[in-house]
This record gives sequence, structure tokens and C-alpha cells, in this order.
Amino acid sequence: MATPETPSPSKPQHTAMHKFEPTVQAARARLSEVRPDAYAQTRNHLDGAVTRLSPYITHGLLSLREIYTELHSRWGIDAKHKLVFELGWRAYYRHVWAHQGEAIHQSLHPGLLPEDAYLPALPPDVLQARTGIPAIDLAVGELYASGYLHNHARMWLASYLVHIRKVHWHAAAQWMLAYLLDGDLASNHLSWQWVAATGSSKPYLFNADNVAKYAPAPWHSPATAIDTSYEALDRLARSTGAVDHGRRSVATGLVQPALLAAPPDPRWATPDPQLAIGRDVCLLHPWSLGALVPSEPADLLCIGLGLKDLHQPTPWSTPRWDFVTEGLLQRTPRLWWGSVESIALALQGARSVRWHSDAHIDEHLEHLRKQLQSGPAKPSVTGMAESYLFTPVETYCESFSKWWRLTQLAH
Repeated sequence: MATPETPSPSKPQHTAMHKFEPTVQAARARLSEVRPDAYAQTRNHLDGAVTRLSPYITHGLLSLREIYTELHSRWGIDAKHKLVFELGWRAYYRHVWAHQGEAIHQSLHPGLLPEDAYLPALPPDVLQARTGIPAIDLAVGELYASGYLHNHARMWLASYLVHIRKVHWHAAAQWMLAYLLDGDLASNHLSWQWVAATGSSKPYLFNADNVAKYAPAPWHSPATAIDTSYEALDRLARSTGAVDHGRRSVATGLVQPALLAAPPDPRWATPDPQLAIGRDVCLLHPWSLGALVPSEPADLLCIGLGLKDLHQPTPWSTPRWDFVTEGLLQRTPRLWWGSVESIALALQGARSVRWHSDAHIDEHLEHLRKQLQSGPAKPSVTGMAESYLFTPVETYCESFSKWWRLTQLAH
């Protein structure tokens, strides 16, 4: 979300919803449709040639390295291409998360106003998509309906909530994360901080002219709170006074979809200790839907893993649960839902247990490792590292530009 925008030479005329199938085949098909130069030229328009690969990246159906390898082979792109630069932002946010840990849930540095100047929750008219500002209401509606938003629409929504409605960036980031199919904690939260100016040097602001330039007519928002100058918006962003919301909220809107702390699909079952006895087990989790699994032994037991400990504080929308559930069922018919302790107890009889690393779940998997190794059977445990496109930078970089200078493409 939070990367500087660049002008684009053409202006698309409409937007369309996009459906994401949680399969490797669908991910590869989408990758085959990417046109890097068209992306670089039109990515800021809501109907520009954006990749729409992010749900597949987040959930492990595609890696950054796979994407680059394919596009380099087909189109000859290199590290200087705009698309590779944008992949770098995703890797950089993971770099920040690796060094800051849970601190990314807090402002990286002071923003425009004191923390307590912002609201701790979203106003009802925003949650129900009835602010009366088309660019905002359409963005909320599309988020609910498809689980996906164009990067520009995310930025507009974030800027409106933080700088005009005075909602704390973290409350809004948590809300958006719950509905996004591509909800990557680092990319989402650090992008919100970029907009809020708690992770950047200045706030991201937009107005009705910006919307008219990059969005089709239904999104245009004249005579609303965003139809003003950037100077006025900057003063508003720095003011703790009353906010003029412009056009009055409309009477009817959308019902906010429920968020669930557990998967609604009954195919998620209680862990069965009998299945794992004497077996080599590979755990597949929501962020490793496309992960390669060993071909040996022939009786390798693959289990889709859902952890109560992880999801209770961060509920998901039904479409995201469905995406993950169907993605795991493509790999295995066995889905386990339980606490770390119950999963560890069910795996005590296994010969070995392995899984693929991801920052969203690594802390809980480390807890699982300790539980397994403290039990009587002590099965061998292996965490398989994810591949990377950009070489790791050991020193923490507070800016993308510094990180970009120090990293390089992995070969």
C-alpha cells in the first residue's frame, strides 16, 4: 500500500471484481498474465495492469523468487524494473518485522498528533460504507465483497480514516487485515504507518482530484470532505479540532461481515493422535498452501494446521477462512484445529514432524517444537526455511532506500 505513486499515461474507464482460487495452478496462471511494462505504466489506476499476485504470495502459493524467475525468463526484467522494486517493498517490510517484532503494532516514531488524539475504533458509517463519499464507500464495499483492494484504494481509505476521521492507524489496520485475502501483517501494518506518518517523514494525503485522475466515474467524490486542497488537508491532518465530514452520511449502507476466530467449515477436526503414531508428518499451515513437501517416505502424513492460539486474537472474514480451507484441502484431506498443546499431544507418537517457516506462525510453531521435545517420545522436528529473492540484510534499516542499497537479488 505505502509506496509513492507515479503518473500513468492512460486512464482506465471501469473497475471489476476479481476472484482468487487458492491453487498453485491459479497462481501460476495469474503469473503468466502479468505484463511488467504495462504494470509499470498503469499500476496507479484502479483498472491498471496490476499483478493481483498478493493473495498467492501471502499464503505461500508463490514466492517472490518464483515470480522474479518467471518474469525475468519471459520478459527480461532485472533489479531496476519497477515491478521488482515493488517486490522489494514487500521484502523490506518483512525485514522491519524481523527486527522490530511485535513493535510493529506500535508507532515506529511519533506521528502528527499525540496517540490519544485518535479514535480507538472505526465509526459506524465507515464500517457500513455509508459515509456519502463514493471513493470511501466503494472501497469498503469492495474490501468486504472480494477480500482485495487496489493499492491506491487502500491508501485513500487509510488516509481518510487517519487524517480526516482521526482513527488510530492500528485500529484501522487490524480491521483491514481481517478482510484481506492478501493480509500480510508486515505489509499491511507498516503501510498504514507509512500513510499515518508514524513510519515515514510525512503523511500521505489525497483529494477528490486525485481520485478523479486514477479511478472511474463511480468513485469520483466532488463536494465531499476530500474535495479540497492539499494545503487544507495538511492543516486538517495536523489539527485536533472538530472535523468537517462534508456530505452527510447516507441512511443505508452495508452490513459489516462477521469476523470469526475459528474456521466455519466443519471439515476442520479435533487432532487425532492415532493418525500420527510412527509416521513422518508434514504440517501445512495457512501461509504454506503451495509449499513443496518431501516425496519420501511414501506414507508421509500431511496435515493442515489451524492454531486457536494464533487466530483468537486476530479473527478473519469467512471468505479468507474459505480461501485457506480450500487451499489446504487441495493438499490434504486432514485438517486439524486446536491449541498448540492439543496439537503437540496428538503428534507425540510421530517419528518426525516438519513444517515450512513463516513469520505469521513461527512463534507458535516454536512453542509447538518445545512442547514436542519436552514430551516422552521427542520426535525429531524440522522447520524448513522459505526461499528468498533479496539477500538478507543483517543490520536494521530504518528506510527502504538504505535497505535497497544493501540488499541484492539472490542467485
